[in-house]
Amino acid sequence: MMRKDYYSVMTRREQIMKEAVGIDYERYRKTPLVFDYERMMQEVGYSTLEVQKIQKDTGVGNTPLLELKNITKLARVISPPGKGARIFLKDEACNPSGSYKARRASMAVYHAKEKGYKGVIAATSGNYGAAVASLAAKLGLDCIIVQEVFDSRNVGQPEILEKGRKCEAYGAEVIQLTVGPELFYKFLILLEQTEYFNASLYTPFSIAGVETIGIEIKKQVNEETGKDPDAVIVTNAGGGNLTGTARGLLREDCVDTDIIATSVDLTGLHMASDNDFNKKSFTTGHTGFGVPFATRPDRTDVPINAARALRYMDKYVTVTQGDVFYITEALAALEGLERGPAGNTSLASAFHYAQMLDEDQVVVVQETEYTGAGKHPYAQLTFAKENNIDITNGDPKDNVPGEKIVIPKKPEQLKYTEISLDKLKKTYFKNVIKVSGGDYFDENTIEFLAEDTKLTPEQVENFLQNISQESKINN
Repeated sequence: MMRKDYYSVMTRREQIMKEAVGIDYERYRKTPLVFDYERMMQEVGYSTLEVQKIQKDTGVGNTPLLELKNITKLARVISPPGKGARIFLKDEACNPSGSYKARRASMAVYHAKEKGYKGVIAATSGNYGAAVASLAAKLGLDCIIVQEVFDSRNVGQPEILEKGRKCEAYGAEVIQLTVGPELFYKFLILLEQTEYFNASLYTPFSIAGVETIGIEIKKQVNEETGKDPDAVIVTNAGGGNLTGTARGLLREDCVDTDIIATSVDLTGLHMASDNDFNKKSFTTGHTGFGVPFATRPDRTDVPINAARALRYMDKYVTVTQGDVFYITEALAALEGLERGPAGNTSLASAFHYAQMLDEDQVVVVQETEYTGAGKHPYAQLTFAKENNIDITNGDPKDNVPGEKIVIPKKPEQLKYTEISLDKLKKTYFKNVIKVSGGDYFDENTIEFLAEDTKLTPEQVENFLQNISQESKINN
């Protein structure tokens, strides 16, 4: 009889995860730090044609690309002469579960059924749970969704509760927990007890499911404009959204398209803090996930994470919660589209970015998501007020995460802030050094780190030397 205490379960985590996902990750690992990423993606994943067929059979994908003509006009009014790129939006809310995550779930659930699992489990507070539940219902598998919902007062955010309701509507069993380490612990116990498939966001076939977004964007933008997109703006959390979309674009030779990651700035709020958990108005697409997962990608529910954002991003920008609320209202009022917060995070950044490009250039907002009672701005703002957060109109630069949400008074005030990629990569290397114990890095390790951070080997060596020198000075 295996022990169920926290320590015992955590010591078995690698074996539990391996059996629940059915991938021998050690085949691809060369050293504790280095693994063959592309070989893993090719051998474990599915071909593009296979993914497209699977998604077509389940009603996933082939979502419309909409030109936001009125929002583009508004951007041009406040742009310098000749500036104001055309803004297009990939309407992923048209997927069965209402978000792009149906693409990831379509592959995970299909794979589970092919391998003979009787059910699937996913640990998520977001749209992915609804996507897994939706596809499990379609393919006839049992489904358990483990949600991190409540703080110690037993208070849950309206957006998370809304997503739990949606999971239950698809027939999933939803297990709702409090914030903290309980989520992963409970998730591992369920995987072990049920022998269900771990429908992780971070497997190669899950990422392959997102690649079709990039492929479709290339084709649709070409049909509409006769050219490739100049930039694709991607809401970034765990990194799979950006990784899959970028890989799809690269498959279609969009090598000159800028891949821009964006998140809501929640600096100072800790996602595992009982005190901070309900002080955020968005449950994903924020820096509380985006930065940690970019700088330490293998912090997931599988041994090797196939989502590796630093491999693909050309820029990382943040917007405030107030910016997202503003553009959400603008999208509804100007374009007649009411959509949820995640996609509107990238739209807020696209609105600012488009003002710096020429009028004949093209910016694509990579996703939308469905909205609902708990995901609506009014519900989120009401919840913020209940948690003693000040809601005002003014300049978003005065926004203070967890204390004040400032909604712009005019469109000129909606601007993103750029995060230094060098700082992110430096943190990534510090985490690598911590994991490795600071051992000497050979040529193969340097080459892998260069690929994982979109740098040259020489640039990696410079980073490592600077970190080493700083460490000596501090000691």
